[in-house]
Amino acid sequence: MTSLLPPSTTRSAGPGGLHDLAHRRPLVLVATLGGAAAALAPLLVCLALGVVGWFLTDAGAHGSSSDGLRVGALGWLLGHGSGVSVQGVPVTAVPLGVTLACAWTVWRVGLRVGDSVSGHGPDADRIADGERDWTVPVAAGLLAAGYVVVAVVTCVLASDTGSGVATGRVVSWSLMLCLALGAPAVAVGSGRAAIWAALVPPVLRLALPACRRILLGWLLATGVAFLGALVVDLGTAANVLSQLHTDLGASALLVLLSLLVVPNALAFSGSYLLGPGFAVGTGTLVSPSAVVLGPLPMFPLLAALPDNGPPPAWTAYLAVVPALVAAVAVARHHRLVPADGWGEALARGLAAGVLAGIVFGFLAGLAGGAVGPGRMREVGPFELDVALHAITAFGIGGLVGALATTWWQRRSAATAD
Repeated sequence: MTSLLPPSTTRSAGPGGLHDLAHRRPLVLVATLGGAAAALAPLLVCLALGVVGWFLTDAGAHGSSSDGLRVGALGWLLGHGSGVSVQGVPVTAVPLGVTLACAWTVWRVGLRVGDSVSGHGPDADRIADGERDWTVPVAAGLLAAGYVVVAVVTCVLASDTGSGVATGRVVSWSLMLCLALGAPAVAVGSGRAAIWAALVPPVLRLALPACRRILLGWLLATGVAFLGALVVDLGTAANVLSQLHTDLGASALLVLLSLLVVPNALAFSGSYLLGPGFAVGTGTLVSPSAVVLGPLPMFPLLAALPDNGPPPAWTAYLAVVPALVAAVAVARHHRLVPADGWGEALARGLAAGVLAGIVFGFLAGLAGGAVGPGRMREVGPFELDVALHAITAFGIGGLVGALATTWWQRRSAATAD
């Protein structure tokens, strides 16, 4: 084993050598400020959008710019699961577009923090000899602390007695982002992940890239289905905009808000393709087997919903799409990294599909929530059913794709011999 740092980050200076100072910055300062920066970067964008939205709606005729700042801060908090209360009506749905932007920022900042503190702690040889290394846990904990401090301060400044902001949920979501993404990013940036990966069972280590391919392929399939449904009823979406009597500025703001919930729409679309479907209000169902709708709010993206009543017969064949996507994704991965035998192919394909199903089921659970009064308090996928269908469909598809590719590779090798 060599040092954790690549050759370009070290320089010899005598028998011991000296690490590049750029990789030995003060750990406490770098990690804490990194966490605060990861929270502030998307927060500042949301604040700017809030002020722009305030100006676009009525050219600043009502309220003040501080109202726009507060709305932007509440939007950032909504992306952290805070929920808000609008005139006494709870809104708990999470705009996943904001959440994904925060997650991407945490990952990128975590990589930079890991690189900056990579010179701390023992090197790879000493870690391999059993010496404990606390660099990543300490840096990840300090990064989370900096992020949580910004989140709590934002809750205090943006909320009032009637806002309904749940500070505890914001803290929980912030910790989840930092521990689920920030800590692995610090490990990757510092070089520790490459060492620890050797301790992971090879089947699981090779199943993770296949799982990533399944999820990307599935998001592509759900995006195509959603855009296709929206384009078919694009006239309905335009009619909704016309009935709202919005000017150019308000229309642009509505389009921006729609973009923030596109990830939610993809989760809804994926839940539909998997079979269980989703609800758009109490007592409603949107699935390939039945569509039962009630009165809907005036929101352009809802034009993608199918018509109320019995769906066409061809929608029953949509059940093969999830397994097909998983089979193709796993097959492409196995072409690049062939399995050593039938047992490994089976384990890798099944593990990749099950992991992808669990991840998508988790995302589907985050996509719903209350979006208004009355019956609109229940909107979202049926997360438990979606998770079970996703695990089954992706697992079967991954298994078939892995075994089929292994059979083809062995057949081609035998023919060549």
